[in-house]
Amino acid sequence: MTFFGSTRRPKPRPAPELDDAALGRVLRGIASLRGPDPQDLAIVARLEQRLRDTGPDWDRRCRRISVLAQAAPAPAREWHKRRPRDADALVLAGWAERATDPWGAQALCRLAAEAPPDDPTPWVGALAALRSLGRPHAELAPVWEEIRARDPWHREAHLQLLGYLSPEEQGSQSALRDFLDDVVAVMPPDAPAACLPPTAAVRQYHRDLDGGGVRALGRAATGHNRTSHDGWIRR
Repeated sequence: MTFFGSTRRPKPRPAPELDDAALGRVLRGIASLRGPDPQDLAIVARLEQRLRDTGPDWDRRCRRISVLAQAAPAPAREWHKRRPRDADALVLAGWAERATDPWGAQALCRLAAEAPPDDPTPWVGALAALRSLGRPHAELAPVWEEIRARDPWHREAHLQLLGYLSPEEQGSQSALRDFLDDVVAVMPPDAPAACLPPTAAVRQYHRDLDGGGVRALGRAATGHNRTSHDGWIRR
């Protein structure tokens, strides 16, 4: 029995596929087919099909790649091993390597970027790899421009930069405010990156909560702060 408060329950989390039913079916298939080589080949076929059928829907393509790279890193590497010049195999393997070998991920994503020149996904993977390495702004800025040239309001790219510019990584509170100010000032209301201000607000709330909680409660009582984009990126 607990006398002070209730026992903590796990926080509900959205399914990784979100509203992508086709991706959800692949994830369930991956969960049931894990095993030796023939099963891995079956997974590779499913990965290939799901990436092929996104077409130029860059937001959906990036979401599928990021989820599949985490759910099936071994089949992703196997696919790249069998088809080392395939653009989809390259970019998926690059995303799969980000956590364990960010330099290798960077190299794979750069190779993938040479195949379909209009696809921003390899560049987003390269941006994420540079972020995980904590590289300086000067190295991220050209990659950011490559992404913007292909998809100016790419959701995942903006989220990656939001994390990079946070006080926990390579930025600061003022860098975050500048970044958000610049983005919000020119972003269309229906842009995929429209999730950026609420995401930043939630992350700031958790920073305040981790710092003692009083500031977070004060913010909740006074309403949403004015959100703010770092001047090192110019639109």
